[in-house]
Amino acid sequence: MDLPEGQLVGLAEIAEMAGVGRTVVANWRVRDLKFPRPVADLRSGPVFRLDQIERYLARRRKSMTYVVSTINLKGGVGKTTTTVALAEFLSGEFGQKVLVVDLDPQTNATTILISEKRWSKLNEKGHTLATLFQDALRPDNEPEKFDLKATLQKGVSPVSAVGTVDLLPSSLDLIDVQDRLATMPSGRFYASRPVDLLHKAVRPLLPNYDYVLIDCPPNLGIVTLNGLRISSGYIIPTIPDVLSTYGIPQIQSRVADFARDIGEDIVELGIVVTKYRTGTTVHENTLARMKTDENLPELFDEMIPEANQVASAAEHVAVSTLRQKYGYAGMFPLLRNLTEEFIKRAEASL
Repeated sequence: MDLPEGQLVGLAEIAEMAGVGRTVVANWRVRDLKFPRPVADLRSGPVFRLDQIERYLARRRKSMTYVVSTINLKGGVGKTTTTVALAEFLSGEFGQKVLVVDLDPQTNATTILISEKRWSKLNEKGHTLATLFQDALRPDNEPEKFDLKATLQKGVSPVSAVGTVDLLPSSLDLIDVQDRLATMPSGRFYASRPVDLLHKAVRPLLPNYDYVLIDCPPNLGIVTLNGLRISSGYIIPTIPDVLSTYGIPQIQSRVADFARDIGEDIVELGIVVTKYRTGTTVHENTLARMKTDENLPELFDEMIPEANQVASAAEHVAVSTLRQKYGYAGMFPLLRNLTEEFIKRAEASL
């Protein structure tokens, strides 16, 4: 937007400069103490100095970290493949620095990004997030074993064009840990509650990234709540069928209650439809219902079809480009568009 030096701008002009809606700018003004003060409040609305707004937007783009959890109470809905695809496209296509936090005991995101062989070596050494939670269950006279520096895996992804994705790997041991966390004594890692463990441990890392994507287990237990504790928003990948969408209202209700409990906003970014089969009666009917249900989060425009390219992308195979990994039959532009939509929704939420 080309404006003369020293010109005053209103909310509509700021929204155009930032590439977001006017409501988003209004939210920034209310929530962000660094938002410039207006030089005047006119009948048409507040006006601001252009140079101050330009500096504010530059700082915002530079310093903001978006932390988003991916959740569904049902397994096998494409939650992990969606998380990994977003991470790789954010890095490879949009130049963003991304941290993937794998909280799912199935460790699928971990093995997709670093291979099962490399994960096995890390797991043997205790360099996974399971150790963080296990430390909370140790007697007070035992030293903590979690090593954040050793656990953080840098430059992951088998796609050579993806160079700015890091990973905090998961472990099968998280299955045993979750049920025991409710008995955790307070004070470990200076955390007063079990849901604060991840927040206290990884908080120093977060400013180093543009996006942090958290692959949550298929439940709303304490490990998932640890992911939500550091999240500013969440998405729900789902197959458009009855069983996969059944738990969405429960997710919404539990996340809203938890957000109120911790005094933070955790915004619904939307539902990502996965494994979609065009022309299937169940999928078409479920999709129509979801689009008209005002109580559900908004659906992303791009939907991920059931396709061999997506299934094969779950394997750790070295390739040069994202086009090679996700195929040339329409999946690459679809996932790129989905990632671009994800960016817009994340930026609009804060």
